[in-house]
Amino acid sequence: MIVKGPALARNNESVVAELNKLLPRIASKDPSLWQSNDEAIRRMDWVDLPKASRQLLPQCDALAAWARSNGINEFILCGMGGSSLAAEVISKKFNSSLQIIDSTQPQQIIDLMPKELAQTLVIFSSKSGTTIETLSHYKYFAKVFIDNGLDPKKHIVIITDENSPLDTAGRSEGFKVLYADANIGGRFSALTTFGLLPATLVGADVSVILDDAEKANIQLALPNSAAVVIASALHSLSDQIVEFNDDNSKTPGLSDWIEQLISESTGKDGKGRLPVVSNSQDTISKLLRVGFKDGEYDLVVEATLGEHFILWQWVTVLLCLLLKVNPFDQPNVLESKEKTKQILNQYESGVFKNQIPKFESDKFLVYSNLDINRLDDFFDMHFGYIAVMAYLPSRRIADPLVIQRIISSRAKTPTTFGWGPRFLHSTGQIHKGGKANGGFIQITQEVQTDLDIPGEKFTFGQLISAQAIGDALSLAERELPFIRIHLKNQTTELSEILN
Repeated sequence: MIVKGPALARNNESVVAELNKLLPRIASKDPSLWQSNDEAIRRMDWVDLPKASRQLLPQCDALAAWARSNGINEFILCGMGGSSLAAEVISKKFNSSLQIIDSTQPQQIIDLMPKELAQTLVIFSSKSGTTIETLSHYKYFAKVFIDNGLDPKKHIVIITDENSPLDTAGRSEGFKVLYADANIGGRFSALTTFGLLPATLVGADVSVILDDAEKANIQLALPNSAAVVIASALHSLSDQIVEFNDDNSKTPGLSDWIEQLISESTGKDGKGRLPVVSNSQDTISKLLRVGFKDGEYDLVVEATLGEHFILWQWVTVLLCLLLKVNPFDQPNVLESKEKTKQILNQYESGVFKNQIPKFESDKFLVYSNLDINRLDDFFDMHFGYIAVMAYLPSRRIADPLVIQRIISSRAKTPTTFGWGPRFLHSTGQIHKGGKANGGFIQITQEVQTDLDIPGEKFTFGQLISAQAIGDALSLAERELPFIRIHLKNQTTELSEILN
């Protein structure tokens, strides 16, 4: 593991010294670190994962052998946030064909449906077992297999906490269920069943990942470790925005995993660090930049995948201790879930009232909590950052970074991009719990082809609509400025609207 760059010379020595004192307390899982916060105390087992997770390998290997014996060669993972992001990084690293479904957009689900259902295994990952997106995917795919004359028990595997609703439902249907450590939060679960089972299924050498993580774990607990200098830099050399870039690195997709880990852990009590994921070194100026290959970055971090997973968990916990926030809760993520339920209940009871747009064109409608009558009114405002939240199928925007750059250049403001509802389980926390200086752009579109959710009174199209509207309500309640650009048809070029 190598950490280098000019930021190291600018690091605050007193902050480094403070962090060095905290290292043995983290390694021993000292319960007083968070003043007896029960939630925090129950979430510290991540420290032991490089060793403890070795006991999972026989179970993962056995399941992989079972899948091969059933002729399985296609894999889909349905999960949100920490339940899928690490697996996605592993998949990209090993060039596997693992497909991730972390959207309720019906067209996105249709686009990712396997060509050969008989050769497909679907993994449903949800720590709590209550994640509405994953439960909806579970109900949908179980019926798809039955409708195609296939036995779902040969095509479905569940990863969740023991005795969760998803565990109860899965075991009652005879599905294979694997458990995760209940004392590890979802975004700290890369080295648990959530990351290791998909990795094993796609042929990654999981033992090497754990070997690397174990060696790194020993070094990270030592004074002036990589975790200490990185956490100090994130705290001392940035007050909010940090740019991450893994373009052409050996770990593609790592920035997305780090974005979720840091933003959801630190973004509360009006504090936090917001990663801006970019693949261009000239999009943002005068900000702390972190890269994973040589280049003009303030920090360059070179490490193997296993080293990265454990490193950034140490970094995040150290940073949270400096910020004096609990890294293991996510109150505003739960709030968005409740808002979604409220909108769905209004749909079901027939009392939902459509919002009135502020203005419209022949291509789009604009909704907002601001007094505006053109898009320029929004872009002329000053924000600490802008968050683009696209509730669209991924093929709808060929290159999200193009949209990101257009808006960043137009508003002269750091800009993040998130797919909805995926971002609700990551940056959604810092949007509402962090510094109240963001501007928010939702992008939605008319649903042309919808999908029913078996056993529910709402469809996938209604679900993603409720998630967007519910999140907008959360932003409005905090008087955070937002606009929702609702595209009227499937052919409108978003770049033309925003340029």
